[in-house]
Amino acid sequence: MNYQWNWGLLIRDPYAGWLLTGLGWTVGLSIAGWLIALPLGAAIGIARTSSSNWVRRLSGFYVSVFRNIPLLLQMFVWFFVVPELLPARLGLWFKRDLPNPEFWTAVLALAFYTSGRLAELFRAGLQAVPRGQRMAADATGMNRAQALRYVVMPQALRIILPPLTSEFLSIVKNSSLALTIGVLELTAQSRQIENFTFHGFEAFGAATAFYVLVAFVLNLAMVRLQRTLALPVAV
Repeated sequence: MNYQWNWGLLIRDPYAGWLLTGLGWTVGLSIAGWLIALPLGAAIGIARTSSSNWVRRLSGFYVSVFRNIPLLLQMFVWFFVVPELLPARLGLWFKRDLPNPEFWTAVLALAFYTSGRLAELFRAGLQAVPRGQRMAADATGMNRAQALRYVVMPQALRIILPPLTSEFLSIVKNSSLALTIGVLELTAQSRQIENFTFHGFEAFGAATAFYVLVAFVLNLAMVRLQRTLALPVAV
């Protein structure tokens, strides 16, 4: 194949700006989605361990819906279907007047999809804490909420921190699906560069490098956090 490589075009205007803008949208999507998914997933995960049967069933239904429906389909539902089901004025605001509606639609889809996966992580982490820890908290006079906050949840977080790192990396990768509803994130900008220059290898090679860089930084941060939260080893 007589392909003419031209990596230098990626540092020219406007292509360098497109890549950096796309990277910014990717990071923004990932962080915004994570900030919603983490507390929501924690709440659903706690509900999954509730003593109330109907609370467990409702939270289990939530997990089944949002974890098992493909993310791409969820994005289409949020973008094309949900505004039509809302009252006319609210639906029009959601589609037209909301600043960057594609961005916020993608954030919601990422958040709800990821929260279903995080809920199962939190449930598993809470159930992995020895029952004796809860009994010890009860013996000190703590109620269930206090025991969860001060005794059980801190230990559960230490247990699930490695898979939480994987889920954070997954939301970064899943953000690339936002291009299907018009968000010009990193993958979309790479496609745009390919369409303008016919140098797809360079465009997607640069995008791949950015994804690897983001993953490396996130992994490094999570490893440091894991070391910070690690309990001291008795000698």
